Amino acid sequence: MSPTIQASVVFLDSGVGGLPYLECARDLLPGTELHYIADDAGFPYGTKVAHQIEDILLDRTRRLRARLLPAAIVIACNTASQVGLPSLRRAHPDIPIVGTVPAIKPAAFSTRTGKIGVIATEQTVADPYIDNLIARYASDVEVVKIAAQDLVTFVERHFLASSEAERAEVVDPYVRTFIHAGVDRIILACTHFLHLEKDFIASCARLGANDVQIVDSRQGVARRLAQLAKDIGLDSASGARNSGTGRFFLTGEPPFDPNYRLWAERFRLSAPERL
Repeated sequence: MSPTIQASVVFLDSGVGGLPYLECARDLLPGTELHYIADDAGFPYGTKVAHQIEDILLDRTRRLRARLLPAAIVIACNTASQVGLPSLRRAHPDIPIVGTVPAIKPAAFSTRTGKIGVIATEQTVADPYIDNLIARYASDVEVVKIAAQDLVTFVERHFLASSEAERAEVVDPYVRTFIHAGVDRIILACTHFLHLEKDFIASCARLGANDVQIVDSRQGVARRLAQLAKDIGLDSASGARNSGTGRFFLTGEPPFDPNYRLWAERFRLSAPERL
C-alpha cells in the first residue's frame, strides 16, 4: 500500500493516552489532518527497559512513515519521549519529531507552597531525565515523585466502562499522598492520566484541597505544533478546517479490542485499522 501524502501530523502513544493531545491541537491546526497511532502491540511502555522502548519506537516510526507521509510526528507519551527522542531524531532527521515533557517548569513557577508532585509511569519516575528537568527548572522547590503504573492499565482497559466511584477509588490514594506531603501542584506526567484529569480535580475537592492545581503539557505541545506549522508551511491559519475525523491506527493484529472503536468515536477519528 502506497503512502498517503497530505498535510498531516501523526500522534503516537503506547495506547490511548495521547488522544487528549490530539484533541488540544485541533483548534490550533484547523487546516491539518491529525492521525493517531495506539501501539496496542507494545503496550505498556512504562514497565519496559530503555532499549526495548527505543527499539519499539524505531519500528513504529518506520512503519508509520511507510504508510503515511506526515509533516510532523508527536510522541504523545512522556516515557517514550524521555527514552526515545534522541534516537528517533537521529534516525529521522528530515522530519520534526515533537515530544511530551512533564510540566515541571510551569508547576515550579506557580507553586505557593514550594512543593509539587509528579505522577508518572515506573520508567518515567526512574529515568534520570526527570531528575535533570527538576534540577533545571525546580531546583528551589521540593518535588514528590510517585509511580502509578496501575492507573495506565486502568485507563487503557477500564476507563470507558468505569463509574465515578470506581475512578475515585483508584485516584484518591495518590491524591491523598500528595496532599499529605503538602504539594499544591500535581503534574500528570503520563499522557494516559489526562483522561482522569476531572477525577483528580474532584479528588482534591473531596479531600479538602481546593488549592491544589492539576498541571499537564497539552497546551505547550499544541503551541509547539502551531509554530512548526508556520515554519514548515502547514496550512494552520487559513484554508478549510479539518473535519476532525483523522485516521486511528493500531499496531496489533485484528480482531481489535472493541474498546478502541469507542475511543476512536469519542475523539472523532475513523474506525481502527492496522498500521
